[in-house]
Amino acid sequence: MIRIYLVLALIVLAFWALNKFLKTPPEILTKIIKKAAIGLFLLVIILLAATGRLNWLFALVGVLIAFISRMLPTIVRYFPQLHGLWQTFNQNKTSNTPPSNHKGQMSRQEAFDVLGLSPLASEKEIILAHKKLMLKMHPDKGGSDFLAAKINQAKKVLLQK
Repeated sequence: MIRIYLVLALIVLAFWALNKFLKTPPEILTKIIKKAAIGLFLLVIILLAATGRLNWLFALVGVLIAFISRMLPTIVRYFPQLHGLWQTFNQNKTSNTPPSNHKGQMSRQEAFDVLGLSPLASEKEIILAHKKLMLKMHPDKGGSDFLAAKINQAKKVLLQK
């Protein structure tokens, strides 16, 4: 009999919580959800530490540190090109208008930014930067069609072919 009352109490509590959830403004909900997620994360860490099952987390952190330390030289080497592409991608994603003019043309400065080069770059440097970026951002290698098209367009604008 007590189980039935507990189940009914849980149903009433769930209905009340859902009703409050639907009436709460989204800004307040995001704050509450963030605080609840942080609290839940800390509670899980404390429970894992109390039961002696925290060793897998330390192993995971060690693997992540090793992975990042091995990938850091590669990330740093390609940072200017990746940063330029990321800015172009975000600018196109957040606005409904294209980053350049409406006819799809790219300015020389935008082309230099996409390839991560200075305006004093030589033809060889342009070709080399294009090749390196296409090896990383080609759609067959996991990149996007948009980024590959921007890279090709930048090379075309700078070499005027």
